[in-house]
Amino acid sequence: MKKQHTTTSVQRSKSAKGGWIGYVYYYDDNGKRHKKSAGRCRLKGEAQQAANDLATELLKANPSLTDISFTEYYQHWFDTYILPSDKTKGTKYKYRLVGKKIETFFHDQKLKDITKTKYQEFLNWYGANHSQESARKVHSRCENCVSYAIDDDIISKDFTHHSQLIYNPKNTRHPEYLNGEETSLFKKQVIAGLDRHYTSRYMILTALYTGCRIGEVQGLTWDNINFNEHTISINKQWFEKEKHFGKTKTPSSKRTIKVNQILLDYLLQLKNNGSTMVFMNCFGTVPTSTAANNKIKEILADCKIKKRDFTFHSLRHVHVAYLINKGIEIYAISKRLGHSNINVTLSRYAYLIDEYKTKNDDEIVTALEAI
Repeated sequence: MKKQHTTTSVQRSKSAKGGWIGYVYYYDDNGKRHKKSAGRCRLKGEAQQAANDLATELLKANPSLTDISFTEYYQHWFDTYILPSDKTKGTKYKYRLVGKKIETFFHDQKLKDITKTKYQEFLNWYGANHSQESARKVHSRCENCVSYAIDDDIISKDFTHHSQLIYNPKNTRHPEYLNGEETSLFKKQVIAGLDRHYTSRYMILTALYTGCRIGEVQGLTWDNINFNEHTISINKQWFEKEKHFGKTKTPSSKRTIKVNQILLDYLLQLKNNGSTMVFMNCFGTVPTSTAANNKIKEILADCKIKKRDFTFHSLRHVHVAYLINKGIEIYAISKRLGHSNINVTLSRYAYLIDEYKTKNDDEIVTALEAI
């Protein structure tokens, strides 16, 4: 018998009235595949929502579909909510990988039969050979999927609730960052080699001053920079493999960053590059992440600074470390980074905050000795 699950799709209506039609595909008890229309809608998003609603109704109406396995339901959830979303291809691929892990561990076990203990065993199994961040993302995606299963009345209890995150410390490495003295030396070396025809160093300098992700830096256009207000607006990112602009990583990633005149003066050197893109070089391209990372290695070598895994993304950590050590409030840093909430910042940069706390504790003890 063929596995039972539902998937959805949206197609343009061939009717003279136009619009979009949402469809649901599902299997009956005999494994036969069926197609059901959710009706014509004016907008594509409305058609997708109609298909999602119909898929949910089918799951509720057909008792056999409530016997769906965790593997099947995750695939249904992915096809219905993640695949049609505006998430990047890379992010969707990572969601698919989680589905593979669920299939490997749970096989055909029914969603309704999974207990908290069984799910914790899954986290233990996965976390044994993965980093803290990887384990966190797997749990987060499973947690999200299960919440939809509850809304679909397939299960009544959240077996992911209060689960303990397990990970392998050996596979958990915090990104390398520079201390204050190293940051100053690194910046001077970046500036010393600036050449407006080769823009990698300008990108590195921008990341150092803003904490932006590489796609956000690559995607900057001149209309994003307000030289009068001293701001840079992040409203898109550049996908170097596809060579096109796309939405920011998350809605909260859209933000306006205050910058100093020093950075703006250096960016002005590129103003007459004949492109709408700030970092277009003499070859008519924007430097790739590989090119930028190679340039960073070269600069570190010139500075005689040894870092094992220092990449362009490490500059984001350098930016955070510098601001924390200057006493900037974590809430302001979180907004500057484009995080959805302060908890995201606290989890990503907890190691930096702990280091700063230790330093402050020592200063507190020293200060108390003067009482």
